[in-house]
Amino acid sequence: MYPQSLVDIILDENRKLLAGVSEAEVNRVIEKLDNAERIFCAAQGRSGFILRCFCMRLMQLGYPAFFVGETITPRIRKGDVLFVLSGSGQTPLTQEWIRLARGQGAMTVGIVGVEDSPIGSALNYRLFLPGGSRLDTAGGVDSVQPPGSLFEQAGFSLLETISLALYQRQGSDPEALRDRHANLE
Repeated sequence: MYPQSLVDIILDENRKLLAGVSEAEVNRVIEKLDNAERIFCAAQGRSGFILRCFCMRLMQLGYPAFFVGETITPRIRKGDVLFVLSGSGQTPLTQEWIRLARGQGAMTVGIVGVEDSPIGSALNYRLFLPGGSRLDTAGGVDSVQPPGSLFEQAGFSLLETISLALYQRQGSDPEALRDRHANLE
């Protein structure tokens, strides 16, 4: 197959998966993030890299956002949101972070690939994105990609959609965003 054919396959799979995401649930997650005192992002593996992109964008949008495990991450408390991303919904460390955050009175929100997984069941609010994981090739969705890839790609697109919605709520001011963008690059 030629590269363009593969691009078309990947984009088609993502469109199909994202079309099934509940608009009402996405709007509820946006509200929870927009009203949080602080946002803590937590994920492992490739999902962790994707969620770091979202955490950075939240910071650039002016939200007090932190990635769990960094040395500058403060204590989580009531009024804060822990936001997680997990394809399998079984990652032990992410499960522990949810338990600790809820113990401190924080809201837990996330995107999971397996709805009735331990992580999906433990979250206060979740978006279900059945794109498969390293443990489950497709999560009920047909995909030609390596396990987890579709979930990760669609997760990134969904997080970018949430970022865009938050950006538009703020009036889509590129100067405000640029003012918070890193300049030690």
